[in-house]
Amino acid sequence: NMNSIFHRVSVRKFEPKGIEPEKIEKILSAGMQAPSATNQQPWEFYVVTNKDMLAKLGKSGPYSGPASHAPAAIVSVYRKEGLRVPEYAAIDLSIAMENIWLETDALGLGGVWIGTYPMQDRMDAVREVLNIPENLEVFALFPFGYPAETRPQENRTDPKRIHYVR
Repeated sequence: NMNSIFHRVSVRKFEPKGIEPEKIEKILSAGMQAPSATNQQPWEFYVVTNKDMLAKLGKSGPYSGPASHAPAAIVSVYRKEGLRVPEYAAIDLSIAMENIWLETDALGLGGVWIGTYPMQDRMDAVREVLNIPENLEVFALFPFGYPAETRPQENRTDPKRIHYVR
């Protein structure tokens, strides 16, 4: 649903209720439908619903606090081995994360993309919490759930940034 592009906002506060497994599966499927360089699909996803783990993720970086109070979080990672063009893995993961965020919004949920990559200390902190193997690189933390806050999305369209070449 393209309207999610014009509706999605960062949600950092969540209702204290769980998320239906079928919604989580749809969100993950949306992420894996992303295009990737040479179709390498470098992504893997850790779905965290354990409250103790979420609390630890909430302390893993300076902006990761929303994970502490979310009913779930997706930690996206990418494989470091066997990629045809590893230098594009972060771009591939960014597209997958955007798909995840838009599908989250389309399903009536909300979330916030908390950047870990390329900050090695934040990546290592998340790796340590979840015991992520060394052959995977941590990319992002995405706490999500039913929103406990609402606001309209701001209009970011700026005609001064558009340049037509004819």
